[in-house]
Amino acid sequence: MQIFTVEKGIVIPLDRPNVDTDAIIPKQFLKSIQRTGFGVNLFDEWRYLDLGEPGKSCEGRPLNQDFVLNQDRYQGGSILLARENFGCGSSREHAVWALDDFGIRVVIAPSFADIFFSNTSKNGILAIKLDEAIVDDLFDQIDSEPGYQLSVDLEKQLITYPNGNTITFDIDTFKKHCLLNGLDDIGLTLQHKTEIETYEQRRKQETPWLFS
Repeated sequence: MQIFTVEKGIVIPLDRPNVDTDAIIPKQFLKSIQRTGFGVNLFDEWRYLDLGEPGKSCEGRPLNQDFVLNQDRYQGGSILLARENFGCGSSREHAVWALDDFGIRVVIAPSFADIFFSNTSKNGILAIKLDEAIVDDLFDQIDSEPGYQLSVDLEKQLITYPNGNTITFDIDTFKKHCLLNGLDDIGLTLQHKTEIETYEQRRKQETPWLFS
């Protein structure tokens, strides 16, 4: 998993509450269990004017020019600003994979669905909860300033505005540790590789019939 330290990037405003995981990555794309390749179909039904299908090239597909991801001012953005209850609906981890594959490193919202929120840190994305009033203010600033960027420092738990002002954010200590060190569940397990191998060898000696 990619290490997260500091992310400075253009902010993409998704001004819709209750964005569910089927909107983030529609159900027809869930056949693959690979973690890559989902970015082109992120928000597929909002982003394109035709029906997306697995294996279908997105080159030449008609774009919805009113959708935020298709607007020039937000191209290359790596920070997504959303409204309340982001990531609700089904628990598909593909939703986080799609955001990550597109290049989103930070999602800021007043609230998140619990399972989606848990999946973000396990896949290298920093999800930040901010008060609704702060989120409202950010939407206003982004609307009035093309190319609006934020800098997010995980170690310091600090968000820096373009004018140099800063705000702090909270994060669970364990999630912070995992993100800073690029540790997903497998990475955490492999930290104990020596102990696991020692245990397996002892079990083979104590109960050889289990390994015959």
